[in-house]
Amino acid sequence: MTDAAGRQPYLHELLVCVAAPALALTDPDGQLRDGGAQGVYLADRRILSRSVLTVAGAELAPISAEPVGSGGARSVSVARGLGDPGADPTVWIERRWAVSGSGASESVAITSMARLPVRTRLTLELACDLAGIAAVKAGDAGPPLAAARLTGGLGWDGPEGVRVSASAFPAPAQISLQPAALSWDVDLGHGQTSLIEVRYAALDPRPPVVSAPAGRSQLATPSVRARDSRLGNLLTRSVADLAALELADPAAAHDHFFGAGAPWYLTLFGRDCLISARMSLPLGTELAAGTLRVLARRQGSRVDRDSAEEPGKILHEIRAAATEHGSGHQPDRRLRLPATYYGTVDATALWILLLHDSWRWGMAEPEVERLLGNLERALAWMADFALDANGFLSYADRSGHGLANQGWKDSGEAIQFRDGRLAEAPIALSEVQAYGYAAAMAGATLLEAFGRPGAQRWRGWAAELAERFRQRFWLSDDQGGYPALALDGHGEPVDSVASNMGHLLGLGLLTPQESALIARRLGSPELSSGFGLRTLAGSSAGFNPLSYHNGSVWTHDTAIAITGLAAAAAEGVAGAAEAAAGLISGVLAAAPAFGYRMPELYGGQRAEPGRGPVPYPASCRPQAWSAASSIAIMAALLGPRPDAPTGSLEFRPLRPGPDGALPVGELTVTGLRFAGQPLAVELAADGSLTSALG
Repeated sequence: MTDAAGRQPYLHELLVCVAAPALALTDPDGQLRDGGAQGVYLADRRILSRSVLTVAGAELAPISAEPVGSGGARSVSVARGLGDPGADPTVWIERRWAVSGSGASESVAITSMARLPVRTRLTLELACDLAGIAAVKAGDAGPPLAAARLTGGLGWDGPEGVRVSASAFPAPAQISLQPAALSWDVDLGHGQTSLIEVRYAALDPRPPVVSAPAGRSQLATPSVRARDSRLGNLLTRSVADLAALELADPAAAHDHFFGAGAPWYLTLFGRDCLISARMSLPLGTELAAGTLRVLARRQGSRVDRDSAEEPGKILHEIRAAATEHGSGHQPDRRLRLPATYYGTVDATALWILLLHDSWRWGMAEPEVERLLGNLERALAWMADFALDANGFLSYADRSGHGLANQGWKDSGEAIQFRDGRLAEAPIALSEVQAYGYAAAMAGATLLEAFGRPGAQRWRGWAAELAERFRQRFWLSDDQGGYPALALDGHGEPVDSVASNMGHLLGLGLLTPQESALIARRLGSPELSSGFGLRTLAGSSAGFNPLSYHNGSVWTHDTAIAITGLAAAAAEGVAGAAEAAAGLISGVLAAAPAFGYRMPELYGGQRAEPGRGPVPYPASCRPQAWSAASSIAIMAALLGPRPDAPTGSLEFRPLRPGPDGALPVGELTVTGLRFAGQPLAVELAADGSLTSALG
């Protein structure tokens, strides 16, 4: 878990506690050791980089560790050498970590069951480096700061006026500075416990770019009962994690959105929060409405090459400060991103789709209407700035220090031909054309519904884009037809078979025959690993099941394909229901191995009897769109077709196979929301709807 400077630290064995914008990453025994990502973070800075507990000068023997909700962790260790002789432990320590939106605390409870009194010293060795999250990710955190004594604890002064404190209860018997440490003398009789607590906080005079939300989560809390209990376990864990990832806009505290993921992306990311909010619409529209407004306030208004800002464009990410670092996924590039960065080709279309779908799920019409000006500017960006010479939505980094790839697969090697050659910019991704088509059609529907001009123009624009796509993107190999991953800067189709094609389904761009070809690919062993959808087929030279984007499985990518397949199945597309059921089964097979907290991504190795999924060692967990994927899977099973403006809600449940049975058996879901009202749905094992109660 520790790593040399210059290499991204691994995360897969760490316990993660989240209450955005704070988080703690601990070793399984509760220690924060030097050299990796371990630490307490607040607003993208590590306010505690070391917390190593010793008893009588020795570290402890860990025997158990577990998460406590989303924001806590608990470990139990044995103090070997203390207490009675023999094999049985008689002195042990329970250590708990807990985070809140403003900091963190740890408690240490030492218990003795020894026959004779136990006298010992507990010491916590602490350090603070105030490293930025980008520096930690790059393995370049720098040395710790000098500590100072405070009443009952320690403190550290950092740059830009940031001050960190560690306050201990009860007051320590000794406070040391070299190394910085707090020590307590403990005297225990048989059956006695001594409790110590240390609270960590930071004062940061910089104006925040995101803030902790006040009050409860804006998501409804659903309950699932199914014959396959894994679905309910996954949904329960995921909704709790989504609540922990909720952030608020400092400019409007009532507007919430999802931080993208812990630890690297616990801030506002346009694409991530839009996809996560769209997946979460069955749990209410309040958070989606906040997400739309947060991004609308920061919608591009000028042309700036350095930040990739353009009028009408939706941003990629915001940070407290500009970041400069190497990238493990772009080894030949030095990334230098401004604090507000717009280098994303798909977030603008996704914003439009979220606005439309939120309206359909029941977002108040006055709230929708107030965003129509932003809608018109977003539509105009697609036509005025996003199209390349071939008439496709494309991207190219024009700053020389931004992201080389600007779709969801944004690593430097993500867009490559089957023979391993990297595509040259400008690059037109297949799924972005589908997003653009659907956004233009959705925008036209909204404009027409609210009496604004332009609907006919955007429907025509979408039809022309669809025709160009059909002429240029479709390829064929010995398995049949399929859409290219992208077109490169020379107009050449990037011929890799990749998961991106799953994003095309259900958006209106494809014919039923084209959808059937994609469904067959998605359900085939070349893409379906048995634990989810591979990002790249094994037929490509660059395939690696433990790469970031070239053979791994991403939870949200799989869920998007499931959603599209379910929509295609509802329209009678051959093979779509079976492919969706296979991918759902794969996610449910993987979920227990991760404690139902689905990671950002994991290995794309083939599922085999007795073998679980392989972790991707640097994966974020929890990740918002991975957590929201459980809601998307539930929705794919139920098949809701909301139309709140007309007061209509229909269901088209997923019915794979000749018997039409649901892949999880009987299914009852309560705690959903439609048009602000509670909703409960019950499906029989054959997929027939037996009740839908408001």
